[in-house]
Amino acid sequence: MSSRSVALTSTFLLLAAGGAAACDNGDEYQDEGFYCADENGVIVDEDYCDDDNDGGGGGGFFIWHSSGYRSGYPVGSKLPAGGSKFAYNDKAARSSFGLPSTGRISNGTIKTSVVGKGGSGSSGKSGG
Repeated sequence: MSSRSVALTSTFLLLAAGGAAACDNGDEYQDEGFYCADENGVIVDEDYCDDDNDGGGGGGFFIWHSSGYRSGYPVGSKLPAGGSKFAYNDKAARSSFGLPSTGRISNGTIKTSVVGKGGSGSSGKSGG
């Protein structure tokens, strides 16, 4: 009976170690691409997400981000699925990604070394 218990314990430990390794892939940092877009992920001029601009801003505009976004998507195109968004004037969310807390963020901005994917959903509403 004791050898069976040891075998089960060894198997459990191996499975647990494998599960922990799968969760910790060592890639704590990633690049994120940022765009100003409407609630549906259609890219708009970045002036709509500039809370320092008297003519810009307003409801219905968000800063979308994803590690899958690259620079170069044109205004009017729909962002690829899988991104997250936060309100363009959410200072805390902007700062958490290393972006300026106010002002304009250029479409296609790529920030390197953004901490994990937890940031993608930390303040955002999922979309895509």
